[in-house]
Amino acid sequence: QVQLAESGGGVVQAGGSLRLSCTNSARTGSYAMGWFRQAPGKERELVAAVNYVGENPTYGDSVKGRFAISRDNEKRTIYLEMSGLQIEDTGVYYCAARVLAVALAAGNWHYWGQGTQVTVTP
Repeated sequence: QVQLAESGGGVVQAGGSLRLSCTNSARTGSYAMGWFRQAPGKERELVAAVNYVGENPTYGDSVKGRFAISRDNEKRTIYLEMSGLQIEDTGVYYCAARVLAVALAAGNWHYWGQGTQVTVTP
């Protein structure tokens, strides 16, 4: 059974850094995993995602060059290193998983964590 547990959110000043983690409870299966975020009044958007073997990560346009996703399959965990944070990065960050391949649309992901708040202040 897939359950996703996120950690690492918080409050940071603009220009700062944060690291998010997400662990998948499932001990079998090949899952792509990723991060989405949702700001108040906005749709959930892809931040970054990576396939099961960790190749060819996909990033949302607004975070390219600032965020980096990685995974450790032994720990069943993905990480999101966020640097150069901007006020526009504020939102709830959700970990997601789906079987095999990355998908761009949130509706195509099968499993979701409860979310962790990231707040970037001036």
